[in-house]
Amino acid sequence: MRIPKAIFIDPDRNALYGSFAIAVSMFVFAYSTNFGKLPILVYYALWFPLLAIDYRRSLGNFSRYYWIVPFGILACISVFWSNAPGISARAAVQYATHILCALIAARTISVKTLARGALAGVFIVVLYSLARGSYQFDPFDGDYSFVGAFASKNQLGFFCTIGIYFGFASLFVLRENRLWRVFALFCAAISAATLLKAHSATALITIFAALATLIGLGAIAPFAPRTRKILLAAAIVLGGGAVLAALSAGGYDLLLSSFGKDTTLTGRTYLWSQGLAAAARNPMLGVGYQAYWVQGFPDAERLWREFYIASRTGFHFHDTYIEVLVELGLVGAVLLAFVFACVEAKLLRRFLDNRNDRAARIMFGLITMLVLRSFVEVDVLTPYVVGSFLLYYAAGLVAVRQAKPAARELRVLRVARGPS
Repeated sequence: MRIPKAIFIDPDRNALYGSFAIAVSMFVFAYSTNFGKLPILVYYALWFPLLAIDYRRSLGNFSRYYWIVPFGILACISVFWSNAPGISARAAVQYATHILCALIAARTISVKTLARGALAGVFIVVLYSLARGSYQFDPFDGDYSFVGAFASKNQLGFFCTIGIYFGFASLFVLRENRLWRVFALFCAAISAATLLKAHSATALITIFAALATLIGLGAIAPFAPRTRKILLAAAIVLGGGAVLAALSAGGYDLLLSSFGKDTTLTGRTYLWSQGLAAAARNPMLGVGYQAYWVQGFPDAERLWREFYIASRTGFHFHDTYIEVLVELGLVGAVLLAFVFACVEAKLLRRFLDNRNDRAARIMFGLITMLVLRSFVEVDVLTPYVVGSFLLYYAAGLVAVRQAKPAARELRVLRVARGPS
């Protein structure tokens, strides 16, 4: 029996395999640290064989990713100046292959299939955490938070926000069938309930911002392209002004107090200062990819001790850009910021040029959430995590030049009329 290649690599025909691959990947991203190396091998087995099935369709001309891969390349070559060369080499190879998997997914999986797989994956992830039912005491908040099977409430909260976001998108943007709409509603509801149980302020704030972005783009979609651009610019100016006015009127302190936080963000401002001080010692290229939080290194040991990290693993500066400055210096920070900026700009341009581009609208709101989280979390700097996968999926999605709506309509018209 001959199996058609399209059921694996054609975005219009591989909904079953694609949803399964994304769902399993989500579980791996959530709990790979709990189960060892086997989940990582399963993750690779889902994506790398697609290269053998059809390299041109699953990845294509690698030169089109010229603006995406430099950050990963920098992580790889940082082994030459790393304070821990062995750790940097292993982690950089893992990160580079993780990027490759995300780019393969971008070429072979549609956003609709991504949403279905993400919902199924988050549903399993949340159920597993609820079954574990673990709580963790935060010495800075002085309270217990639900963490499930995760190491922190913020990690659990992040997966919950993904479930809420794709649930909302499936209900109101993707026009799913009735069965998937019911499942999306149920998944979003259980994710929201778990998020409230986890008490993650970062997750709550950023999911509201992401949904507001998705709704706002939908509100301006019916207008002409030029009008859409004017309305968007006005919304950015007015929204930015409103935020600045609220902050200057004490809104920042009110927001923090509503979530039980103080002005130090439960110690994060001190952690940021320590990170900036460490970055100043190696400003251009840093200490090497993942070469700071290493057991036996004095600064890392001190901060683990001060923040009650008994495991002496899995900690970071709670700011993506400070973390990059420490590990890969100013060069790395610029390269990563460039990826974020290009993805957002290209997605927004696609939506403004074509109001029916639901994929661009959904991914723009999702990456906006990642951008907001990047100032208080580190979601995109490590392999086998959902944040970096989604970022590079979106980057791969916009790396391929899209035909303009007018050009597509002309081709359809010519096909309908037949040869002249």
